[in-house]
Amino acid sequence: MSQNGLNEVIALLEGSVSYSDGKIRVEDEARARKLVHKWAETSALGEGDAQAWARYLTRLLALELGCPPASIQDLYMARGRGEVPPNFTVPAMNLRSLTFEAASAVFRAAHKIEAGAFIFEIARSEIGYTGQRPAEYATSVLAAAIAEGHRGPVFIQGDHFQVSASRYKDDADAELEAVRTLTEDAIQAGFYNIDIDTSTLVDLEQSGEAAQQKNNSELSAMFTTFIRSMEPEGVTVSVGGEIGEVGGRNSTEPELRAYVEVYQEALAARGNDIAGLSKISIQTGTSHGGVVLADGSVADVKVDFETLKHLSRVAREEYGTAGAVQHGASTLPESAFGKFPEAEACEVHLATNFQNMLYDRLPDALRDEIYAYLDTERGSGRKDGETDEQFYYNNRKYALGPFKAKIWGMDAAAKQKVADAWQAQFAQLFDLLAIAGTATYVAQTVDAAKVQPDKSFYFGEEAAGEEDVSDLSD
Repeated sequence: MSQNGLNEVIALLEGSVSYSDGKIRVEDEARARKLVHKWAETSALGEGDAQAWARYLTRLLALELGCPPASIQDLYMARGRGEVPPNFTVPAMNLRSLTFEAASAVFRAAHKIEAGAFIFEIARSEIGYTGQRPAEYATSVLAAAIAEGHRGPVFIQGDHFQVSASRYKDDADAELEAVRTLTEDAIQAGFYNIDIDTSTLVDLEQSGEAAQQKNNSELSAMFTTFIRSMEPEGVTVSVGGEIGEVGGRNSTEPELRAYVEVYQEALAARGNDIAGLSKISIQTGTSHGGVVLADGSVADVKVDFETLKHLSRVAREEYGTAGAVQHGASTLPESAFGKFPEAEACEVHLATNFQNMLYDRLPDALRDEIYAYLDTERGSGRKDGETDEQFYYNNRKYALGPFKAKIWGMDAAAKQKVADAWQAQFAQLFDLLAIAGTATYVAQTVDAAKVQPDKSFYFGEEAAGEEDVSDLSD
C-alpha cells in the first residue's frame, strides 16, 4: 500500500482529485470524468499497488459523484407486489472485453431515454476466460458511470455463479467453497446482485419434480444464507435462482413450483426472516452463445414466449418475485426482443452478440493473430467435421483474456468504431425491451446505500482467476 503507488494513480487524473485518510476530494469534476478511463486501464492492465489504488479510488470516486453500486432487489420486489408494472424487461449485459468502452456505451444509450433499469454482469465462466476478476470488472463499470456523468444506482451482477456438476461429484466441499470464495469477492467488489446457479445438479432420474429439484433448491438456500451473511449494512443483495439448464428442455410449472417450495422450506429451516429470491431463471428454448452453422451463420432459435409469460406470472403473482428470467438471448433475431416485455419477462441476459460485434470490427492483423493463437492452443480439441467458421466462433471467447492488453491497446479510431456499434445496438435493444423512462421506477424504489469499500480487500491477495470453466455456462 505504497505512497508511490498512490501518487502514481492520483497523478493520472492531473490534479482533478486528491486523497487523504480514506476520503477522496474532487477538485475538478469535469477533468476527473474526462480522465477516469486511465484508472480503468490501470485496473485492467496494471499490477501491484498502482492497480489496487486505481480500483479502490474508482470505488470512492463513484460514491462521491453519486453512482454507487447497488442492489435491484427493491425494484424487483415492488414489481412482485404489483407496485411496478411488468411491461418492461431489464437487460443484463455480459461485457467480456473492452468493458470500460462497452459500459460507457450502455450509459450513453440509457441516458438518452431516461432508462435506469439495466444490469452489468459477468458469469463465473467469463471471469475465468476473460481474466476479469470482480474488482476489475466493477472498476471498469463504475469508471464508465463516472465518465458518462451517470447519477443514480449502478447494478452489477454475478451471473451464473454456477456449481460444476463434475467437480461437485469429485469433491463437493471444494467446489462449493470455490463458489463461496467467488461470491465473497464479488460482494466486496460491489456486486450486489448474484445469480445462484445450482441447476446443474437437478436430477431428472428422480421421481417427481420435488425430488428432481431437491439438490438445486437446498443448495440455493444455502448460498442465499451465505450471501445474506456477507451483505454490507443497508444492502439486501438481489438473489436469483435457476430451475433448468439453459439449452436443455423447456421448464414447466411443476418444476418451478417444486423448486421454489423446496427452496422456501430449506431457507426457513436456516433461520427466520431470511430474504429469499427476487427472480427465477427458466429455460424456454435458447442456448448460450447460439448454435453456429457450417458457414459461420447462427441458427435460428425459437423461444416459447407463452411458457415464459405463464411462468413469469406464476413466479410473480404466487411467489412475490419479479418474475422469470430469460438467458442466452443476444443472438436471437431482432423481431424477438419486443416480445420479452409482452411476455412479462423481468430480465433477459445478453452476451455473445456483443462479442461477435467486437470480432467483426477488430483490425484484421489482430484478428488473424488471435485465430492463429486458437489454432495452436485449442486446435487439439477441434471436433470432427467442424469448419473453420464453427471452430473460431466456438472458441474465440477463450482468447479474450490472453489478448486483453492488445485489445485494450487498439488505436482510438478502432476502439471508437466498436463502441459506436455497441451503442447503436444497446439503443435498439433498450427500445425493444421498453426500459425508456425506468429511471423513475428506480428512483422510487431503490435507495442505494453508500457502502464504504474495504481498502484491505483491494490490497489483499486476489483469488486466482484461472480455472477450468469449460463445463460452465456463460
